[in-house]
Amino acid sequence: MDASPVKRRRRNAALEQAILGVAWAELLDHGYAGLTLAGVASRAGTSRTVLARRWAGKADLAVAAVQYELDQRPFGSPDLGNLRAELLDYLQRLGGLADVIDLTFSMLLDASFRETYTSPQALRDVLMGGRQNVFATLMARAARRGELNPARLTGTVVPLLNDLMGHYVLLHRTPPDPTLCAAWVDEIFLPLVGAVPNQKV
Repeated sequence: MDASPVKRRRRNAALEQAILGVAWAELLDHGYAGLTLAGVASRAGTSRTVLARRWAGKADLAVAAVQYELDQRPFGSPDLGNLRAELLDYLQRLGGLADVIDLTFSMLLDASFRETYTSPQALRDVLMGGRQNVFATLMARAARRGELNPARLTGTVVPLLNDLMGHYVLLHRTPPDPTLCAAWVDEIFLPLVGAVPNQKV
């Protein structure tokens, strides 16, 4: 008797994970516009009523599916002892999320989605809730090593690499070539933050 509530919670957790996995697959296959609660329920082998108990609507289910997918791809910032190397590693890892970036852009372009998530920042706040700000960690570490001028880390400069990646993925629907990422780092970002020259790797 005592074990039954635990088993029930496990079943519920497993069902929720299955639904979110299916919702992510549906987003990949059909985009946000083609995502339907009925389609997800059918593919997950459950009912629309079950989905309605967990998510208020299509937008919330889509965001939960993106969060679930992000959880499957841990994104860290290893200490490589070199700002340039860490920036290139960061961009490579970020490029690995090109499908997630592409989908979130497509969601934001949908008028019905914006009725729930009214701005890119609102969506970002939800997706980043409780997650480490990897880029901020990287910048703080480089500042401690004396590799950049913290005064140069303005609100315009800090998001620049993320914005470049986002715009590239939006236009091309694929991650940029490593050569282009190196150009962003060497020719744009490092000069802007007053970086101490370090050996290219």
